[in-house]
Formats: sequence, structure tokens, C-alpha cells
Amino acid sequence: MIFENLLATISWSNVGLAGVVLLGVGLLLVAMLNVAYAKLAVKPNPVVEAILGVLPGANCGGCGLAGCSAYAEAVAKDHGLMGRCGPGGDTVVRRIGAILGIEAAASAPRRAVLHCAAKISDKINTTRYQGALSCAEAQMVPGAMGCPYGCLGYRDCVVACAFDAIEIIEGLAVINYHKCVGCGACVKACPRALITLLDFSEDPMLVIACSSIDKAKEVRSYCNVGCVGCGICAKLAPNTFQLQQNLAVIDYQKYGRWADSEKARVKCPRQMMLLVGKNAKIKKIESEKAIVEN
Repeated sequence: MIFENLLATISWSNVGLAGVVLLGVGLLLVAMLNVAYAKLAVKPNPVVEAILGVLPGANCGGCGLAGCSAYAEAVAKDHGLMGRCGPGGDTVVRRIGAILGIEAAASAPRRAVLHCAAKISDKINTTRYQGALSCAEAQMVPGAMGCPYGCLGYRDCVVACAFDAIEIIEGLAVINYHKCVGCGACVKACPRALITLLDFSEDPMLVIACSSIDKAKEVRSYCNVGCVGCGICAKLAPNTFQLQQNLAVIDYQKYGRWADSEKARVKCPRQMMLLVGKNAKIKKIESEKAIVEN
């Protein structure tokens, strides 16, 4: 009996000692971790924090980076990225410039443009997709909308836009340039890559509202406004327009000879060159009046 009691006492003593040792080891590890954290912790960059403070916080990804935090870090290292924040516009550019201590010139805003002009009434022999109301789903169905390049009109871009800048009118996505901030969400949402971001060096801008690269005969079989590659625009304004795979394209690096571009737009037999922007309607009326007078 005495022997058993002695063993029990020794056993409990060992348990207590082990507990004390474990507690000591735990406290030591905590202390070491605190020291390591203090020494290795990345101190916030005050410049990055200041830039982040003037950003709109949309985290839209329109700048090409993961979000506002990533953009603030990038701008602090590369000042040439200042104009990439679509929602912030020139106001944010000027504020970032003040933080960096440099003079920031106003940059051309980037806005979304749709390379399709075909409404439902412009499409020929079209059987509308009746499945799930999604462009991504309709894209998987051959011949869903007749034209394999045109706008599907099932609102994927509308849903993606956090600024309520897109609506579907007669089966065609229409961008409201009073609301568009160039975030690029619609670009990612379109399964046919019909939407791109364009630097608006002026307002409005001229856009080729077609993406078809098919030959003229095939285009005419499914669309009344699709580009047929006639080349009239390239003849009237060869510095601005080119033909690539049966499709007219604009060289925006040389864009600016407004009179020649307008003649090409008005003469286009398919009327698929569109003026887009806040002042599109005003400019269209003015330019067409000037062409008639001349």
C-alpha cells in the first residue's frame, strides 16, 4: 500500500513537471513569434496608404490589377500608371500627382465600346436561343443568333456592370457614357469579346460596330448592318482605316483627321461606323450638316 502511494506521488509529480515544461516552452515560442513579427513585419508605405486613400475603392479591376490596394502599390512604383483608374478619372490623377509631388496631366478617359450594331430587326433568319438567359450559355449553342460574331443580348454585361451603364435595347447592348467609368467588367463578361476599352482622346469617338471577319456574301446572309469589307473607308481615309480579314479597322494612333473619317462614316453602305460618347448625337448632327453644305 505504501509502495503504491509512493508510485502515485511520483506519477503526479512527473505530470506536474511536464505541464510546467510545456507551459514554459509555449511561452517561449509565443515570445519568439512576437519578436519575429516585430522584426519581419512589413511596415506600411505611407505613400501607398495615401494613394489608396484617394482611390474610389471600387476594386473593379479596370486598371488591370487585382484591386485598389494593388493599384496603389503599382502607382507608387510606376508613376506612369496614374491614369489607369477609370472610376476616379482626372480628379484621382491630380490627387495622386499631388501625393507624389509631380505635375499630373489630364489623361484620355478609357471607356467601353461595343463592336456590334445589329439589333434584332437587323438580323436575318435568326432563331433566338430559348435556353437559359445567359450570353455564356447561348454562346455554346451553334447558330443561336444567326451571326456568330454579334451581340447575343442576354444581359451578361448588364449584370457585370456595377455602375448601371449598360442596357439591352432591341437585343443589343447599349452603353450609357454618362455612367460608364471604363472599369472593364463588361469586357470580361462578354463571351464573344465584342466589348473593348478605348481611350477617348475626344468625345465622341468613331467605332467600327462590327466584329465579323466573314466574306461579304456570308455576312449579307445573316446581317443587314455587318461589315462586308468593301474598302470604301480605306479609300476615303487610308491613314485612318484598314481592312483586316474582311473587316474595317481604325488605326487610333493616326486617328484625328476628323473630316476624312466623317466622310467614310457617312459613305459606309452598311452604316456600321458609329459615333459613341456623351456628345455623339450632337456631333453627328453637326458633322452631317457640314458635309451636306460642303
